[in-house]
Amino acid sequence: MTVIGCGFTVHDPATGEVVATVPDAGVDEARRAADAAASALPGWAATPPRRRSEVLARAHGLMVEQTDALALLISRESGKAQADARAEVGYAAEFFRWFAEEAVRPDGHFGLAPDGRSRSIVVPQPVGVAALVTPWNFPAAMVTRKVAPALAAGCTAVLKPAAETPLTALAIAEILTEAGAPAGALGVLPTTRPAEVVTALLEHDAVRKLSFTGSTAVGRQLLRQAAGRVVNCSMELGGNAPFVVCADADLDAAVEGALIAKLRNAGQACTAANRFLVHDAVAEEFTAALAEAFAARTVGPAADPDTDIGPLIDARAVRRIQGRVDEALARGASLAHPPAPVPGVGSFLAPLVVRDVPRDAALATEEIFGPVAPILTWSDPRDMIATANATEYGLAGYVYSSDIDRALTIGRSLQCGMVGVNRGVVSDPAAPFGGMKQSGLGREGAREGIRAFQETQFLSVA
Repeated sequence: MTVIGCGFTVHDPATGEVVATVPDAGVDEARRAADAAASALPGWAATPPRRRSEVLARAHGLMVEQTDALALLISRESGKAQADARAEVGYAAEFFRWFAEEAVRPDGHFGLAPDGRSRSIVVPQPVGVAALVTPWNFPAAMVTRKVAPALAAGCTAVLKPAAETPLTALAIAEILTEAGAPAGALGVLPTTRPAEVVTALLEHDAVRKLSFTGSTAVGRQLLRQAAGRVVNCSMELGGNAPFVVCADADLDAAVEGALIAKLRNAGQACTAANRFLVHDAVAEEFTAALAEAFAARTVGPAADPDTDIGPLIDARAVRRIQGRVDEALARGASLAHPPAPVPGVGSFLAPLVVRDVPRDAALATEEIFGPVAPILTWSDPRDMIATANATEYGLAGYVYSSDIDRALTIGRSLQCGMVGVNRGVVSDPAAPFGGMKQSGLGREGAREGIRAFQETQFLSVA
């Protein structure tokens, strides 16, 4: 894999220090990367599934062996706390292992046609060259969740990682090369000109697939562009996850789940709990316990092993979220605890629990993408469900109740692609990841993940 172009710097959001300088790809580099992927496609598609599986299995092993180095890289370029970074490496590596196993289990069937005059063969074929676009918040997992199924299906790919976190993507590409992936199977395009680069990929005749993770607004733009050549699209977009606490919930478990669902990666996750819908009967007790837990979190640079929560990705994110908090406070909301101390240098924001948030405040209606938990109370289940679903998003949701039937009933009523029932995490390589409504199209992970990179071909045999 070769990337050519002028360089740009990658910064540590905790200190502002330069971590590395990487090539800044443009339109010409995008076209060359797509050409290389197109040249490699016939050979890789014809490679036996067992051989593709072995490459991915070796990549899994190499990632596990390099956990410390990869976690350090993730922490330095994204600011992620060390515990979160190590957890991400393990999660990301699992996509290589899962799709190594899926590569040798192709769909398809053979049978006699109903009229008895022919036989039908249905087989999956790789969709072609895939353009992959990933965000900065999970610089390893978002890459492997797309690259692994693409290669397992027999596709080749060109990856455009986020400009804030290209180093992990480049490291994963090197791991794949070491694992035996052929030249051209994966190209990586770090760039500060994402619109130009992605447009060039979508306009390339060989590119037949777009898999994008990012904001809903950008997803809409890419869908319009992809329509011009009818490019197959998978979209994992924004979220506004409700976290429902019922009157009979185990509050200790609910608080523990809330810490995971809200504070993992400093709240910078599309599946992060965004609105806490807490029953009136337990709202005071839950809010007090959550506030105590939030106030006890240690905020600091990832280099400090005692850090629970690292910096946000940049100062703009801090200003954006603080502005939403200030707007809610001006409208009658209040902080449930004094904020934890934060370093004076870097893009840090203390985790906050905000109570009495108006339901139409930006803090409750827009994706926060930070360590802030707005509390809204309810007593009528129908009103709570209506509030939970009153959003264009439908990615993840969470429900806590000691009555599993009640929890499942509420979970099925949420217009979300994924629901955690009495647990604060929903992500699993073996589970279909994706949302409803404007949170996306298609699913990643599970069996659906490899199908996203396949076309169905039917052969009628006399």
